[in-house]
Amino acid sequence: MNKNALKTSSQDLRFLKLLARNFPNIPTASTEIINLEAILNLPKGTEHFLADLHGEYEAFQHVLRNASGTIKRKVRELFKETLGGREQKELCTLIYYPERKLELVKSDVEDDDELRDWYFITINRLVKVCRDVSSKYTRSKVHKALPVDFAYIIQELLHESSTDPNKQGYVDVIVHTIISTGRADHFIIALCYLIQQLTIDKLHILGDVFDRGPAPHMIMDILCTFHNFDIQWGNHDILWIGAAAGNDCSIANVVRIALRYGNHSVLEDGYGINLLPLATFAMDVYGDDKCAMFQSKTPIENERQKALIARMHKAISIIQFKLEAAAIRRNPDFEMEDRLLLHHINPEKGTITINEKEYELTDCNFPTVDWSKPYCLSPEEVELVKQLHNSFVSSEKLRRHINCLFRNGCIYKVINGNLLFHASMPLNEDGSLKDVVIMGKKFKGRALFERVGALIRVAYYGSEDKKESDYANDYIWYLWCGKDSPAFDKDKMATFERYFIADKATHKETKGFYYLLRDDERVCDGILDEFDIKGNFRHIINGHVPVKTIKGENPIKANGKLMVIDGGFSKAYQPETGIAGYTLVYHSRGFQLVQHEPFTSIRKAVEEGQDIKSTNQLVEMTNSRMLVKNTDEGKELISQIEDLKMLLAAFRSGLIPEREFRPITNKR
Repeated sequence: MNKNALKTSSQDLRFLKLLARNFPNIPTASTEIINLEAILNLPKGTEHFLADLHGEYEAFQHVLRNASGTIKRKVRELFKETLGGREQKELCTLIYYPERKLELVKSDVEDDDELRDWYFITINRLVKVCRDVSSKYTRSKVHKALPVDFAYIIQELLHESSTDPNKQGYVDVIVHTIISTGRADHFIIALCYLIQQLTIDKLHILGDVFDRGPAPHMIMDILCTFHNFDIQWGNHDILWIGAAAGNDCSIANVVRIALRYGNHSVLEDGYGINLLPLATFAMDVYGDDKCAMFQSKTPIENERQKALIARMHKAISIIQFKLEAAAIRRNPDFEMEDRLLLHHINPEKGTITINEKEYELTDCNFPTVDWSKPYCLSPEEVELVKQLHNSFVSSEKLRRHINCLFRNGCIYKVINGNLLFHASMPLNEDGSLKDVVIMGKKFKGRALFERVGALIRVAYYGSEDKKESDYANDYIWYLWCGKDSPAFDKDKMATFERYFIADKATHKETKGFYYLLRDDERVCDGILDEFDIKGNFRHIINGHVPVKTIKGENPIKANGKLMVIDGGFSKAYQPETGIAGYTLVYHSRGFQLVQHEPFTSIRKAVEEGQDIKSTNQLVEMTNSRMLVKNTDEGKELISQIEDLKMLLAAFRSGLIPEREFRPITNKR
């Protein structure tokens, strides 16, 4: 082939020269093509989808460790002929919680010989499980996942079999030596965590890590070190992003919700937020107020603490209403004037008038409200807001977690024919995409999601455009509770009414048209078309609205085009849903919906082998096994192969000279 045989632009040539830095000759480029072609024919990795974790750390951790029952299924398939149900359960528990299970096993073993036998048998069983879960990956990918201390040993055990007469002694000696050198515990722990990692290839979180539950910060600790995850921010996540960015409305809401659910320790111990100024203020101002409507939803045994939490809860709620009023007045395009309610109160009568109807208030004590200017903060409230603001923006751990949300998330994601977003796509009554005005411009559909995602980043990181930066700082709060927010999409958030009005008719929050029309296949197809998602197997996957399974509601909607997987991870919602969450599993043979029963505790899981009881429902199965070539990753690999073939042609034509391959080393 001569130089003219390869038609390439100067731009293509520059690209190929850059590519040649990594693959400097025909052998290296050819080897990479062979490698990529082989990867294309591996089975697709398993994707796990979870939504609305709401701080339920123990349940989330367990679902992650057991891979929604996948590990239990694999153990059953591998050992159904050799192990009974009890032994299978013991092995699964060890894989889920290796450190705790090892302590329990060693406390029950009577002598060293018995323990050595247990180690030998168990390590061989774990190697067998690990060999199975690693079989759909390349050796290179598995090697990258191996724990450094045992990488060589595990690699040898995975690729050699004790059933091979030529290798039986070799394999047995490796295992015996691990035991005799006192490394068995460490090796078992490393192997168990490797099995967990290889069982889940990708983890998708469809929003709302934060609020309600006791340990969202611990969930974030796991996610920030997880090997491959993404998150589509929910309104609760956006609220915390706003708080970390210093938006005072968001800060007030975050504190209020923590007190409402008795989870103030998340703020104080989890993120180092100083609530002492709020406690002091609440005792000074509301010390004689029983704050009956502000009792924590989580039972608190200590009566003094219970009373203090209620007073803090009321204090921050009144501050919140005042702060939100200022944001609403600054932004008339939010169209939230109906949320300005304090000036409709008649303090003498103890009533409020809404839509020309008068309601009796359940609580008439407003010591910090000046009725001549009800939305103005008192001097003490101004100082308190300043202190809370400084505490949030200076929290290093909160900033680390929010940065993790930005690195791994956005408002939506398209992957492998699936459109992932937390809550809603604003629609008109006829199912068409709704125009939403942001800073005087109209956005809808995909453009709306992208503009919203950009504004969230501006709110946190700032912008050279001060007007946009100021607007974004308010808009990030609007996304928490605004009627055209894709993360909320209801006519109002009736926080004030739930606290101060007994009539439940005022508590009603009318959902946007998306929630009413999402069971219509035509509407879902229109949304999928908007995001240019093709093919017969395409889906929308949401969370946000709990599926009331107890009342017969189906999470699979629109003839399988839409799946809603908020099943009640949050204990606060479990009486409403009747279950304790869904996990959607997308493996090489199709979709499987896993319905979980409430999780008891890690202690019972370890000591009694109590796993989460789960029910599997096949949602959609393919006729043939899905390979990497059928995924978005496969499309990218195919594109890389084409680039490498062009590079080969350039080498062979002499357009680009070959070089000797020299591994890059650090030079000092």
